[in-house]
Amino acid sequence: MVNACTSKVLICDDSMLVRKKLRDLLEEMHCQVYEAKNGAECVEIFKNHKPGTIFMDIVMPELDGLEALKQIKELDKGARVIMLSSTGTSSKVLEALKHGAADFIQKPYNRDQIAKAVGYSES
Repeated sequence: MVNACTSKVLICDDSMLVRKKLRDLLEEMHCQVYEAKNGAECVEIFKNHKPGTIFMDIVMPELDGLEALKQIKELDKGARVIMLSSTGTSSKVLEALKHGAADFIQKPYNRDQIAKAVGYSES
C-alpha cells in the first residue's frame, strides 16, 4: 500500500532546476505542488493557498528565506517551514530554527529526507 502525500506543498527556491527536481519528486508522492522563485512570491502564495509544508531556500533575491520565514510565521504560527539550502552555516540554521523553521535539510537532499518531511511512506 502506498500512502499519498495528503497536503499542499510550496517550493520556494530561486533555482528553476531545484524547483523542477523537487516538484517531480513531490508529484511522484501525489502532493499538490506550488512554486515560488523568491521569498516575496512565497509569502503571497502562502496567503492564497495555505500549503501544509513549505520547502524554503535561504539565499534568494528580493526577500531571502529567513525574512520570508518570519513573515509566514507572523501570518500563521503553525506554518510548517523546512529550510532547504546548500548554505547551511550553523548561524543560518540556528536563526531559521529560532524563527520557527520545523527542520533544516542540507542540499543535496535525498528522496527519503523529502518523503519523511511530507509524511509520505511506501509500505
